[in-house]
Formats: sequence, structure tokens, C-alpha cells
Amino acid sequence: MELGQILAISGGVLAVILAGIGSVLGVAMAGQSAAGVVAEDPDKFGSVLLLQALPGTQGIYGMLIAFILMGKIGLLGTPVTVTTSQGWQLFAACMPIAIMGLLSAIWQGKTALAAIAMVAKRGETSGKGLTMTVMVETYAVLALLASILMINGIQI
Repeated sequence: MELGQILAISGGVLAVILAGIGSVLGVAMAGQSAAGVVAEDPDKFGSVLLLQALPGTQGIYGMLIAFILMGKIGLLGTPVTVTTSQGWQLFAACMPIAIMGLLSAIWQGKTALAAIAMVAKRGETSGKGLTMTVMVETYAVLALLASILMINGIQI
């Protein structure tokens, strides 16, 4: 295996790991809050479940970038030669979702936690809380798009 391919794979690994860590932390924070709400009022389970699940999407985005990268460098089909320069470019292309996936999932978890507290007090506010939580998701989607465009823009 050449250095270029190792660098590219390292970028994909970081995208999966960092975005995954962010998702774990975000979902866990929201889940702890949601469990308290459901313990008091089991009928609010549906309202808080979606809020808890939202920070998990960043981990999915990191995995998606890893799959796109694997296809690009031939790990899912015919192997291709990746130069060191291309490897660094691919590594850098994975960083938007790796870093923004980590950070946005944590902050989305905190926003979801606040929205869950809002639902606990007034159940009819779940739509407003969901809107607030989804706003954080926007930046993860932008990072995903940036990584996809950069990976696809690198000639191999």
C-alpha cells in the first residue's frame, strides 16, 4: 500500500471516528434528558425520540464520506494508484465532515437537550424544539456537501 492511499484512508477513518464520537455524545446527552421526561410522562416518548435521534446523523455523514472515498481510491472495486499529493488532498477533503460532524453533533445534542426540556414543560412545543435542533444540522449538511464536492473534484 502506497503513502497516498494510506493518507486518503486516514482521512476517511477520521471522518468516521470524529463524526461518530460527536454523534455518540450528542445522542447520549439528549437521551439522558429524554429518559427523565418519559419517566414522568410516557406519552411524550414520540416527541422526544426524534429530538434524541437527530445528533446521530453526523455519524452517518462521516460513514457516507468514507464510502465515497473508498470508491474513489478503489477499495470497493479496481484498485487505483493514489499519489502522495492526491492522498493529502483526499485527507483534507474528509476534514470538513470530520471536524464539523464532531462539533455539530455535540452542539446539536445540547440544543436537543434544551428542546426536550421545553417539551417536558409544554408538550405542544415539540415542533418548535425540532426546528431549533434541525438548524444545527444545517452546518453538518454543508460540511458533508463540501467533503463530497472536494473528493469528487480530485483527479485520480
